[in-house]
Amino acid sequence: MNAFPAALAQAAARIEARLQAEIEALPASPVRDAMAYAARGGKKLRGFLVIETARLHGLPPEMAAQPAAAIEAIHAYSLVHDDLPAMDDDDLRRGQPTVHLRWDEATAILTGDALQALAFGLLARTDAAPSAEARLDLVTTLAQASGAAGMVLGQALDIAAETSAAPLTLDAITRLQAGKTGALIGWAACAGARMAQADPAPLAAYAQALGLAFQIADDILDIEGDADLAGKRLHKDAQAGKATFVSLLGLDGAKARARDLVAEAEAALAPYGDRAHVLRAAAQFAIARQN
Repeated sequence: MNAFPAALAQAAARIEARLQAEIEALPASPVRDAMAYAARGGKKLRGFLVIETARLHGLPPEMAAQPAAAIEAIHAYSLVHDDLPAMDDDDLRRGQPTVHLRWDEATAILTGDALQALAFGLLARTDAAPSAEARLDLVTTLAQASGAAGMVLGQALDIAAETSAAPLTLDAITRLQAGKTGALIGWAACAGARMAQADPAPLAAYAQALGLAFQIADDILDIEGDADLAGKRLHKDAQAGKATFVSLLGLDGAKARARDLVAEAEAALAPYGDRAHVLRAAAQFAIARQN
């Protein structure tokens, strides 16, 4: 895993700089300030996947930084909206007060809206991919991954589960998380292939396993994690009585399932040989992280 932390840090710095420059260029307003606040920090794992899979296909990080910033803008918007009282009602994100507490609920809603619009604007620019066809593919697939067939569907299923008479089954949780967490990770991991107009199938298989392992690790962290390291409130799911991978599989079973998924993710990268060693390390990171 030695190469991964450096690659992740380098990608995060590049994406952070791009995002903050784009936001700073907007007219001054509380929404602009809140956008900068919401987009700051975080692992930038999704953006890293864009940059690393672009590298795998011979595309430079300078070009990949544009779609990488776009996916992180979408991710930031989703967190701002998820934290709202009408959704998950969280008061801490990345170790800081959530946007609706730092400003107010109306500003938080508008901030999420603006970050989403920024993402698609970034993808539409000529420097986001080598061809117009590739840019259109990126825009179309991100709309699908972030909308009512992807991330938004996953959040809707999560909200519905809170008032369901019966707890979710393992299959239902897997479907929910495939949308809420997996859809954006899937888009990010396939972005490099789409930019190069190459076959994204191996990366799609990698992302499917990675996204599920990432969510199982989140469920484990909610039980075992350190709130200071996580930068957010923990034990929420248990307190709410929600079914999770841990509640259904047990702690040891969830850890074993996450390890199996990491092995699946690594195996999916076989067509790329040693060139994909950093992506293999990223899969290991998904279940070893502390936040």
